[in-house]
Amino acid sequence: MAFEQDIKEIMMEDIMGDRFGRYSKYIIQDRALPDIRDGLKPVQRRILYAMYVSGNTSEKQFRKSAKTVGNVIGNYHPHGDSSVYEAMVRLSQEWKMREPLIEMHGNNGSMDGDPAAAMRYTEARLAKISSELVGDIDSDTVDFILNFDDTDEEPMVLPARYPNLLVNGTTGISAGYATDIPPHNLGEVIDATVHLIDNPEATIKQLMKYVKGPDFPTGGIIQGKAGLESAYKTGRGKVVVRSVTKIESLRGGKQQIIINEIPYEVNKALLVKRMDEIRLNRKIEGISEVRDETDREGLQIVVELKKDANAEGILNYLFKNTDLQVNYHFNMIAIDELRPQQVGLAQILSAYITFQQEVIIRRTRFNLRKAEARLHIVDALIRVVSILDEVIALIRNSSDKKDAKNNLMETYQFSETQAEAIVSLQLYRLTNTDIVSLQNEKLDLNEQVASYNSILNNDMTLRMVMKNELMAIKKKYATPRLSSLEAEIEEIKIETEVLIPDEEVFVVLTQEGYYKRTTFRSFAATEASGLGLREGDQPLLIEKASTLDAIVMFTNKGSYLHLPIHELPELKWKEMGHHISQTIPFAAGEEIVNARIVKHEESLTDKQTVIFITKEGMIKRTLLSEYQTYRGYKRKKAVAIKLKTDDDIVQNIHFSDETEKQYEVLFITNGGFSLRYLLEEVTPTGIRTSGVKAINLRADDYVVGATIFEVDDDKHPLLIMTQRGNAKRFRTGEISRLGRAKRGLMLIKELKTNPHRIVYMDSNPDSQDLYTIKTTRGKVKELISKNVPFTPRYTNGTSILVESEDGHIHAIKKLYPISQLDAES
Repeated sequence: MAFEQDIKEIMMEDIMGDRFGRYSKYIIQDRALPDIRDGLKPVQRRILYAMYVSGNTSEKQFRKSAKTVGNVIGNYHPHGDSSVYEAMVRLSQEWKMREPLIEMHGNNGSMDGDPAAAMRYTEARLAKISSELVGDIDSDTVDFILNFDDTDEEPMVLPARYPNLLVNGTTGISAGYATDIPPHNLGEVIDATVHLIDNPEATIKQLMKYVKGPDFPTGGIIQGKAGLESAYKTGRGKVVVRSVTKIESLRGGKQQIIINEIPYEVNKALLVKRMDEIRLNRKIEGISEVRDETDREGLQIVVELKKDANAEGILNYLFKNTDLQVNYHFNMIAIDELRPQQVGLAQILSAYITFQQEVIIRRTRFNLRKAEARLHIVDALIRVVSILDEVIALIRNSSDKKDAKNNLMETYQFSETQAEAIVSLQLYRLTNTDIVSLQNEKLDLNEQVASYNSILNNDMTLRMVMKNELMAIKKKYATPRLSSLEAEIEEIKIETEVLIPDEEVFVVLTQEGYYKRTTFRSFAATEASGLGLREGDQPLLIEKASTLDAIVMFTNKGSYLHLPIHELPELKWKEMGHHISQTIPFAAGEEIVNARIVKHEESLTDKQTVIFITKEGMIKRTLLSEYQTYRGYKRKKAVAIKLKTDDDIVQNIHFSDETEKQYEVLFITNGGFSLRYLLEEVTPTGIRTSGVKAINLRADDYVVGATIFEVDDDKHPLLIMTQRGNAKRFRTGEISRLGRAKRGLMLIKELKTNPHRIVYMDSNPDSQDLYTIKTTRGKVKELISKNVPFTPRYTNGTSILVESEDGHIHAIKKLYPISQLDAES
């Protein structure tokens, strides 16, 4: 069939690419991005032009917005009425436009994000400054194209007698492009343009002497000169926009924060709501009320504070956590020569100057043609006066108007245009007064023609005309700057005391990893019922702390956690607590072996260290101050020491404060060796290190435990147990001091058959300490440390079980009495 010949086989990806390419081009060029010359998107340009054409200008009465929207849709912009009306409303909003282009009567929205009233209720007309955008459009200054249905014409661009792109800025999103150009001060932009006209090679720094930065209609403080320089040079950059605030004192020792200017494009109602939520949720202490007191006199938000609240600290928190301070990202993209381009300040102004030169040249040529045509007619009328009788006689003798024109052209060599003017001349124009006026008009026309030729033939004159017109607009419309500028971005420091009420609590951490904080009231009310513990669990740390403090926990796998006390779950004294692995994953066999409360007012020095001892005989000292909070502390652990794959931390992690004291370290190995030396032999290293060799181990030996004690403390007690069920207590004085990485001295007597091997060490046993011992044959024995006698170094101690009946020791657990709480509690 015939129609089958028109069917083409094309790959789907080619079709999609072609169609989407066309769509993208349309979106980029005809909807979302502004033209670099007049700074308007197509819908904005069509709205202004439609209002101009219909006479809805600043000197006329207001007209229903619906009528304008209908004109725009029907003649130029065949899209939804809501999108056209929304664009029209935005052009009238003084908090979004630095120089509003439309005046509107009625509700045109608010800074709270309220929508405008329906178009049938509002009235609008062009603002006075819009006449500078559309002025001279009838003087052949710009090209026109047919509208969508070829029934009318519309301008491709408006003449724009000032750089509107910078003055009012723009924002838009298209296919593959987004633009964010902030508004600027009209006077500053014109000054920079005039400077660039005179100095085409001007640098960005020179232009920034005039354009100091954006000038938002909502005011605010702009921080970051470096970001401005980057934005004006490359088209991309970031600045901080901060609200204008002040702190006022009230009666009774109270204060309040007054906010009179907020950042550009921030929704005021949402800002107030967010600040009130912070108050309600007690994210910070000290806010008693948040009020929006904005009225016709201007914007005002009041944050009333409680007595003795830290006003500066609360204000900094609000800057950090609300839109009271925001980042503004420049992304200056505009259509230049029919292509989207990222443009800087110089390129925008240069493109505008080039465009204005073309506008002035086209307007001048139009006016020149008009003046020359009029001069041509005036010359003829003046000549007619001198031959008036002959001309009248010639006309009277002509058969009709056409014959009269032909006779005038043949007899006196008038042109057709002149002949038309003569035959159309009214008799009263031949009085002496009108003849003088024609002669004066000729003089004026000659001056105009000379002036127009000068503009067209002399670049200097052209530039002077452009500068004069710009300066006239500045004088007529420029207003003082609204936004202030600061060179540096102020760093926001939030004091912990502002965020968290200082409250004393009990912090509980158990050996099995359960943790909580408990108020003093809960402790006092439920102390008699006992601390909530899982069966078989023991407390690892019970300590008073402030909610401003932090707890640092270390695991046997070489990791650490750093948690603020105020973030620990607040539970009753008798409740078990939360397990740390509920929020932070632990490896198989990993457990917390020690913890330390770090006081918020404590200044950690280079004398406070953490000592790690590993099973494979490594020792590491690291400054306690190194173990700070880290990113993601709520979800993961951080590295405390770099361990080998099969290595573990031995028993405990030790803390030393060598501000006033010196320490020694003593190791005990499974094979029965002991080594003692000064702790200062171990140099402190960073977090991600493995440390140094602590003791020279035999191939089949490993470290069972170690202790830290003051230098020359020969009475420091130690307890060890062997796998065969022997226990002994001895004092550190039994071990002679040697040096790091030595083999050490034998601590037990070596037997040829079934030798004793040390399986447990307690580095600081109290005489009342109780130990439960499980054997390989399922027996459970209890041992009180005072029942183990002190014996010399080279002995095997005292038997605490019958090896033939009970078997070997399988596990040992020390029971900690909970009565160790401070008497004051």
